[in-house]
Amino acid sequence: MPLYKFPFFLFLLLFGSMLLIGVGCSGKANQYPEDHERYLRIDRAVESLRQAYVKKNLSDLASLMTSGDQLDRLREEAQGDFETFNSMVLDFAVERIMIEGDNVDVFVHWQGLWKKDADDPGLRQRGHTKLLWVGTKSILLRGVQGDAPFGMKARQVMPDPASSLKKK
Repeated sequence: MPLYKFPFFLFLLLFGSMLLIGVGCSGKANQYPEDHERYLRIDRAVESLRQAYVKKNLSDLASLMTSGDQLDRLREEAQGDFETFNSMVLDFAVERIMIEGDNVDVFVHWQGLWKKDADDPGLRQRGHTKLLWVGTKSILLRGVQGDAPFGMKARQVMPDPASSLKKK
């Protein structure tokens, strides 16, 4: 076998491999654009809920919810938090999204810090909750299950009246 043909064969093999890799990795088209858009709307709805709560905007919070007794109670708890705490920091980490028809369950891990004033060390809490949403084009909160981050006013540790009487 002559020597001059062997390097040309390697060159063709290398060039062919690079061409296949280039074509294979040139880009990936979104196979399900409607589903992708729905996931983005769900993610935006979860973030809007978090921001409305942290910014103490009850009207924005209410605009993300359907009507119902549980959500009316959630709005009241949020209003209590807005009145009690001067600053609130809340972070959501979406763990899982489950979609079944119009119903969307978003499982989140949350952690936050609620402070009454600048000198207050604050109330640190964390937990897991399931945010129950409904809709395809417009995503609205229809319920909350688990350990929700709303209603920290009721969770804060109240001083025991019996212990304060003993000190006097």
